[in-house]
Amino acid sequence: MSVTAPLGFRAAGVVAGLKKSGDRDVAVVINDGPSRAAAAVFTSNRVQAAPVKWSRQVVSGGRVSAVVLNSGGANACTGPLGFQDTHATAERLAAALGDSAGEIAVCSTGLIGERLPMDKLLPAVDAAVAEADRGGGVHAADAIRTTDTVVKIAFRRVSASSGVRGPGGMARGDGGREPPMREGSGAPHAGSLLPPGDKSYTIGGMAKGAGMLAPSLATMLCVLTTDADLSAEELEAAVRSATTLTFDRLDTDGCTSTNDTVLLMASGAAGVKPDHRDFTRALTEVCADLARQLQLDAEGASKMITIEVVGAANQQDAVTVGRAVARNSLLKCAIAGADPNWGRVLAAVGTTDAIFDPDRLNVAMNGIWVCRAGAAGDDRSKVDLRGREVTITVDLSAGPHSAIILTTDLTEAYVHENSAYST
Repeated sequence: MSVTAPLGFRAAGVVAGLKKSGDRDVAVVINDGPSRAAAAVFTSNRVQAAPVKWSRQVVSGGRVSAVVLNSGGANACTGPLGFQDTHATAERLAAALGDSAGEIAVCSTGLIGERLPMDKLLPAVDAAVAEADRGGGVHAADAIRTTDTVVKIAFRRVSASSGVRGPGGMARGDGGREPPMREGSGAPHAGSLLPPGDKSYTIGGMAKGAGMLAPSLATMLCVLTTDADLSAEELEAAVRSATTLTFDRLDTDGCTSTNDTVLLMASGAAGVKPDHRDFTRALTEVCADLARQLQLDAEGASKMITIEVVGAANQQDAVTVGRAVARNSLLKCAIAGADPNWGRVLAAVGTTDAIFDPDRLNVAMNGIWVCRAGAAGDDRSKVDLRGREVTITVDLSAGPHSAIILTTDLTEAYVHENSAYST
């Protein structure tokens, strides 16, 4: 499972000494082909790390033969020398593979404003290539963690003829509970087995992210792989669609990173050209799994909050309202204290430009409609917010559209985590 589930991919995660903990901190994911088509989405933050600038150039060519990733340092706001370091990293991996640096993507994560120790990083690239194999996906996922407490991996196997999705898997930090399904997501259970002898393809993925999770096309570092045969243009359409419905709907703290990257690579090793809609649907499922894992592992979170916006005049209104509610610090604090303060939901909705009549707004918390027609509804004492899962439903009563945004509560643990991150 993970990025090496599809045919044609090898991966590894090794210790370079970039982290004080001594944990794995350098990873490689290698595409052995025959195809090397690729696409990606990157942060929309105007302050962009050197690896983002480099990888944008690489991906614009539509081909990526491998990606090298490191934790323990973001290589952001490091000036021309930081960009040279990224170039040197790509050159080192290219040399080890006998390839061109122009087809090597680079990703980094960690503290902003400090250059990477290249004397440690470059030898680790060689070590990672030497160790890379089909079993290295989990180690690669481990190596890209920063404040993440668990690795985040997922995969799907898809029938090329029927579009049936077979067994998938993920590593979860929630005691193994199956995550609830969301908009654009299908169930990851192993109950729908593929027909015997049916030609199929696989999609795998790994991600990291526990803080600075906010919409920006991407919301963290994520590498996605497939052994389907797709062009770079087809991959770009699919990854942008999947990201819009998953990572872009995760908004835990409203903070956008300088390094966000979602990279999709195709090896074509399965020899299958999939139906574009089936492929996009399966890719969206993998991304939805990973997004849910990011939410479950968000820094300091004690509540996993799902914001359901229904009755919107259009899709954008639904997303805008959901995001406003998800980012409301007062509401997030209330949920942390198990306080069903629905007034804070209405106050957040009222800050948007969405179409609605305040006297027709309805709000439910965990299924209890505490607000009806813009005023008090059912007794708020009926709402039980003691569990980890919280669902807030906002009915705008303005149309047929809906959207779901994932967020978390705001706790003292989150403040503590981020008050001492660099010290």
